[in-house]
Amino acid sequence: MNEIIPIACDHAGFELKEIVKKHLCERGFEVKDFGTNSNESVDYPDFAHQLGYSINSGKYHRGIVICGSGNGVQMTVNKYPNVRCALCWSVEIAHLGRQHNDCNVISLPARFIPQETALKIVDEFLDTPFEGGRHQRRVEKINQLIK
Repeated sequence: MNEIIPIACDHAGFELKEIVKKHLCERGFEVKDFGTNSNESVDYPDFAHQLGYSINSGKYHRGIVICGSGNGVQMTVNKYPNVRCALCWSVEIAHLGRQHNDCNVISLPARFIPQETALKIVDEFLDTPFEGGRHQRRVEKINQLIK
């Protein structure tokens, strides 16, 4: 069975989401689409929360969120303790998000990156392993709040 990659977006990310979905399928992944399903104005948390919950619960291991700036959906999914979402506007950021931070979700800023760049970012996210080592200790500290 192929890995299922969940994806969610708001209206500003709809067109890019459709392109990313096609790319994922061409790479052999299945896609769980949490919406939205048009470019009509919606509230991004309604869709991002569904993806964040599904990653947090362990149903899916990694996912992709998309909105105009990438910020709103990233902030929403990062509310879940088992989600580490990196806002990626370049391939290098995606690479380091995986290699150093073990990000399990990426956020794409649809209004600020070309589609070709977005697909390269997705590939880097999917193909880069977590380096572990000294980075493991740092990742473990992310949810350790100061009291």
